[in-house]
Amino acid sequence: MFRANHNHNQQTLFDSTQWMNPKILEKLEKSWAPIFYEHVFCKIDEEPFAVLYGTTGKPNFPVNILLSLEYIKHMKCCSDLELLDYFYFDYLVNYAVGIRTLGEMNLAERTLYYFRERVYQYCLENPGKDDLLFGQFIKLLRDFAKEAGISLEEQRTDTTLFMSNIKKAGRVSLAYDVLVKAVKAIPKEKLTGSLSNVLEPDFKTDVLYRAKAQEGDSKLTLLLNLCQEALLILEAQPDMLDSEEVRIVRRFLSEQSTTEAESGKLIPKPKKEIPSGSLQAAHDEDATFRRKGNVSQSGYVLEISETCDKGNTFQLITDYAVESNNTSDVEILQDRLKGIHENTGCTDMYVDGGFHSEHVHQTAKENGIEIHLTNMSGTEPTKKLPVTEFDIDETTNIINKCPGGYIPTHAGVSGGQTSAHFPHEACANCEYRKQCYSKKQVKDCVIRIPLKAVKTGRERETMKASRKENTSKRAGIEGSNSALKRSGLDKLDVRGKAKSTVVCGLKVTVQNIKRFIKYLQGGYKPKTTNIPLPGISAPIFS
Repeated sequence: MFRANHNHNQQTLFDSTQWMNPKILEKLEKSWAPIFYEHVFCKIDEEPFAVLYGTTGKPNFPVNILLSLEYIKHMKCCSDLELLDYFYFDYLVNYAVGIRTLGEMNLAERTLYYFRERVYQYCLENPGKDDLLFGQFIKLLRDFAKEAGISLEEQRTDTTLFMSNIKKAGRVSLAYDVLVKAVKAIPKEKLTGSLSNVLEPDFKTDVLYRAKAQEGDSKLTLLLNLCQEALLILEAQPDMLDSEEVRIVRRFLSEQSTTEAESGKLIPKPKKEIPSGSLQAAHDEDATFRRKGNVSQSGYVLEISETCDKGNTFQLITDYAVESNNTSDVEILQDRLKGIHENTGCTDMYVDGGFHSEHVHQTAKENGIEIHLTNMSGTEPTKKLPVTEFDIDETTNIINKCPGGYIPTHAGVSGGQTSAHFPHEACANCEYRKQCYSKKQVKDCVIRIPLKAVKTGRERETMKASRKENTSKRAGIEGSNSALKRSGLDKLDVRGKAKSTVVCGLKVTVQNIKRFIKYLQGGYKPKTTNIPLPGISAPIFS
């Protein structure tokens, strides 16, 4: 049964702070615990979590304590056993979660696990509904921004790759893991001789460790056909048709193998035919493969947005999302822009060239956000004159004048391109004729430029004009990615998209909490303003 926790609002008779030495109490008041209690613990809204509990039975352990302990776990980068020790014996942790007497409450280890399991299950069963942890993240973000005077209008976005709790495995190793998972699901009396050998230690050694490089394809072929044999047995069991094992083996064989025409046996597909969304681990169906720059990884991608106003004392992360890592940056940003604007009122977004897309710009415009690029994807044309060298009307896209200074005899826009006609003698004597788009016709010369090229050219010029400022404002987000990686994001201890989203949500929220605590403790230098020196009058603006 759900019950909100308000006990911390009432002072207890045995409050430890009442008998503390004044100097010790002063140190306590200057620590992180009172800040966490006032600005995190007391701000947690427990009501949304009521859906995790029933309406009858024993009251739940306080949600605000459990969620606060999850935040503290990621603040301290500790294990569950260490977290419980902190809860039992560390007064700062007790103070932070509203407990004033050490040892007042008992917390079983399984209570932490049950709470996480409920949150995970809710995410899996309600994919279209608001994420419980994301709602708390936004609430804390707004409170922090209001308290610290942080402007949320200017923001920057980036993505970073991370792994779930899986190993980097080649095709042979993956095939072995899938096979073992399937064989373990088969009743012992149904196992064939060849499948029984799979669970023997020598089989793993022979397949994975004693195999020579040139034997890779033959070992993979053996494992694929054993997987097919195991699948046929599993499919013959009525209670296994919809099992996880059957689903994984079917997917693995369809992605990795093809049937040989002559023998009817399975053979490996060429590596080039394996899609990026193929199964990466036998125990994580959601993980995918992606190569980003010089980095290739199996797992997921995390998108974060954060403030970047130079007037802010410090910056806050404003949004996060976890997707399969073969999801493009363009798709992620396009899906997040509406929510970012609604949650934070963002008006300007600074991104790199990987996010450049006509659809992103259109979605941003619909939500009142201006996109600022540090660079653009693709190569800038060099053989032809830049489109911006032509005098093209901003509204109608009609060419008014060419780079040589000639006015067209007639011009217009049709069929997705702008065109202009010039006399033969004008183009023949022009110094730019070898680089120009001009093509000679019977009556005159014509220039045709796609409207898409016109738009891209203007965007490149706008980007170049403000590249230094855009790059300066966007660069800081790399530090946020690095901080998240140092706190354990690089490889999580969980598997699956739902669990990865929950853990990432906690880590991102903790980054904001740590920054806000540092701010209230005076850890950030105040922004300096241009103050006129004595004897020098300040400029007067009308």
